[in-house]
Formats: sequence, structure tokens, C-alpha cells
Amino acid sequence: MVFVQDGVRKTFAQFQQEVDQAAAGLLGLGLKKGDRLGMWGPNIYEWVLFQFATAKAGIILVSVNPAYQLQEVEFALRKVGCKAVVCPTAFKTQKYCDMLRQICPEIESSTPGDIRSARLPDLRSVIVLDSRQPGMFHFEDVMQAGSSQHVRQLHDLQKTLSFDDPINIQFTSGTTGTPKGATLSHHNIINNSYFVGRRLGYNWRPHPRVCLPVPLYHCFGSVGGGMCMAVHGISLVFPSAGYDGKANIAALESERCTFVYGTPTMYVDMVNQPDLAKYDLSLLEGGIMAGSPCPPELVKQVVSLMGIKGIIIGYGTTENSPVTFCGSPTDNMERKSETVGYILDHLEAKVVNPTTGNIVPLGMTGEIMVRGYCVMLGYWGDDTKTQECITKDRWYKTGDLGSMDAYSYCRIEGRIKDMIIRGGENLYPAEIEQLLHTHPKVMEAQVVGVVDERMGEEVCACIKLVDGEDCTAEEIKAFCKGQISHFKIPRYVLFVTSYPLTVTGKIQKHKLQEQAEKQLELKKAK
Repeated sequence: MVFVQDGVRKTFAQFQQEVDQAAAGLLGLGLKKGDRLGMWGPNIYEWVLFQFATAKAGIILVSVNPAYQLQEVEFALRKVGCKAVVCPTAFKTQKYCDMLRQICPEIESSTPGDIRSARLPDLRSVIVLDSRQPGMFHFEDVMQAGSSQHVRQLHDLQKTLSFDDPINIQFTSGTTGTPKGATLSHHNIINNSYFVGRRLGYNWRPHPRVCLPVPLYHCFGSVGGGMCMAVHGISLVFPSAGYDGKANIAALESERCTFVYGTPTMYVDMVNQPDLAKYDLSLLEGGIMAGSPCPPELVKQVVSLMGIKGIIIGYGTTENSPVTFCGSPTDNMERKSETVGYILDHLEAKVVNPTTGNIVPLGMTGEIMVRGYCVMLGYWGDDTKTQECITKDRWYKTGDLGSMDAYSYCRIEGRIKDMIIRGGENLYPAEIEQLLHTHPKVMEAQVVGVVDERMGEEVCACIKLVDGEDCTAEEIKAFCKGQISHFKIPRYVLFVTSYPLTVTGKIQKHKLQEQAEKQLELKKAK
């Protein structure tokens, strides 16, 4: 592994030694099998280290979005009962330790490892990666905490771990706006990384060097990156802790990368780098684009401007560990640009009528459903939501509309749910609407995704004001700042007097989206 920005380079042998040391250290701090540990931070070495150390100790890693604000992180940690949190002191504008102290003021007067918090009753330990803080452990404390007794305990523990044990919780919001913890097992993510890696060609490419700018807290990064590294022996290159288009291109050249990951937004940034032509990308033979719909024109630009003839398109959901459909390096341009590939090995897919549940003919549009090793165990502590999306015979209902041809190549046609995909981030209008409704001048708010050339979609809030009130877009955005993650704050704010309605009085969001795009003079990508 290489973390270019931080100057960190690790061999497989070094990594294994430090994983064992960290795993024993976590046991030394009092964590045990089944406890939850929240990893809250950007793409840094310690993220991958704790991903594997927790798995080895049977501790469940909770992937926490590094952009989460106070309410979001408190909800996530409380929902799954995190016993420990690992984080840097801060990253960019995110003051992680300060936020934890705001939620748990008891930390200041606590002994490290013995936090007793009213708002987070399960939390006992905070592990800070880069500084000494009152009431918190330092990273080095973990690395020194594992005695020979804990090493033996770790060895004995291996006999009690099962491949079906939950090992990772990834948060994904629902249409209610309340985050749900998709719970994944060893079996889920090891199989997914194995079969994704084979589809990407890691079993025949000569020692791939993979550039990984996608965030580790997403399945795309942690499974497609970290797990693929372990399963297939690839080398990972992390250009920067947070996404930086120029750093990404520079790393492709300096680290002689042969493969690159990215969301469509990241590829837009790469192909639009003003000095792209001066970089030597001659070794770059392949890449995968996933995380949100991939415009056909962008796929063609990646091939023509970056020379990545082996670009591959992938599709999946967090609940499916994550990849379910993925193309092949040998696909023709039509398949690369118009489909998300074909179903992964040892998975089943079907397209059904969303109303009747009956399978539709090939080429017809319906809801995509998936079954197999990839389907999550369920949403943590939420059986009702789990049963809504996983049928009794273990078919996962994606909520996405699409069609399949005779070779199982899938075209995504749209979404049943109102989810907005902004630069690979899944955003749910209801959560943003709930916040906007707390503004004293707002009578009603509806949030839709509108087309954006760079991000795929942007957030647009269509607001009806309380009679007699005046308000500006800037006022609405300022109100949102600090209450929700920056990427959820509406890019556009439109003030309206009415919404398009059905005959039964329900708001037609697709028509509202069309009206917003027309008013903003936005055009769909061709």
C-alpha cells in the first residue's frame, strides 16, 4: 500500500505484522468479539489497518462517513451501540475530537477506556490517531496494549469466528431520511471482493497497481480496494486523504498505476484536468467506474483522453456488499457506455413487475432484484426495514428500474425511490426536507435531484414560503450549514407557489424535477 500524501508505504509483511499487533491491542483495551468500533475519518493508512484488525478480533467495524455532522454521527454511533471510535483529531473543517466532546462532555474527566456518556451509553473508548487528548487513547496506546496473553487470546479467538459473523456495518439512508446500518458478514465481502477482482482481471493481470481515490467508508473503497488487495495480492495507491483530482492524476504517473477506480464525478474531474496531456499515463490499461449512473459520453472521453481502453462499468448497492453487475475489459463500446455489465458469478438476478412481482420478459423494464452470497445479513436493529427489502426467499429488492438482455447485461432505466446520487453519494430527499421544514420561514419543502454535468445530479430544494415571508437561497444554505453534511446542502434553491399534483393530491416529483431543470436551464447529458 502507498499513501502518497502522507508518505506511507507498507509491504504485505509489514501490514500483516501491524494488523496482528493492532488486533491484540484492541483486545488489550477490553474490546471483545461482537463489539462495534466506529472508524471515522478520511482515506488514511489506519483506516485499512483497523478494517483488518477488527475483522481478525471479531470486532464489527462501523464505517462512519467522515463528513457527518453532530446529529448524524450521534445517531449512527448510538444506533449500533459503538463501544469504541477511532478518528484523527481533525480533517479539513471537520473537528472530530471537538464534536465527540460536544456529544459526550463526560470524556474530558474520564479515564481512557472508561467513558460513561449519557447520550452514547455504549461508548467506552475513543482512539485518536495523531494527538494526545484528555480522556482518549492515542493510536500508539493500542499498538502497545497487546501483551503475550492477548496475542494468545487472539490466536484462540480464530477458532470461534464464523464466516457468517457480522463484521462490517455500512450506513445507508432510507426514504424516511433515517440512516440504516447495512450489516455485512465475512462471507459477504470476501466473496464479493474475490469475484469482483476476477471480473476486473486481477487473476491474470501482472501485479496490478491500483489507484484508489474513492472513499474507504464506502463499500466501493473498502471491499473493492482493501479486500481486493488482500484476496488478490494487488498493490493499492491512495493519492490523497480527501479527493483531489490533480493529486490523483499525479499519482497515476508517479506510482506507475495500471488501474484506477472512480465515480463518474471523479472521472469528469480527471478528464477535465487542464494539464492532463502532460502526464504519462501509458501504463494505465484499465479502470472501473461505478457509484452512480455513468453518462455514455463520459465513458468515451475516458477512453479517448486517458487511453483507458479497458474501462469497466459496475453497479451495486451497499446492501449487496456492494457489486452485483460488472462489465468486462473486452466489452464493446456500446456495452461499456450503455449498460452496467452482467451479473457477477454465483449471483442470481431477475427483473420483475414492481406491482405484481412477476418476472418480465427480457428487454422489458422492471425492478431489479438480486439473490446470492452478496445479500446483507440485514439492517442492524431494524427487522421491519430488513423485511421490506429482502423477501422470504432472500431476494433483495434494489428499488432500481432496469432491463436485462439474454446475456444478463443490464441497463439502468431509473429509480423507484427518489434517491439522489450526487458524485457517488446516495442522498435521500426526506432527510433534507425534514431539516428545511424546521426553518421558520418555510411552509413546505420538496427536494429533487437535477442533472449536473460534473456531479451527475445536484440537490435542488423547491420551497413554499410562509405567507408574507421573504427569503433568499443564501439564507437557506446558511441554515443548512453545520446541520447536515456539506454534500447534502442544496446547490439550487427555488421558491415556488405550488407543486405538480396527481389527481389524489400526491406530489409528482418527476414533474417537479422537470420543472426545476427547465427553470434552471439544465440539459440532460446525451
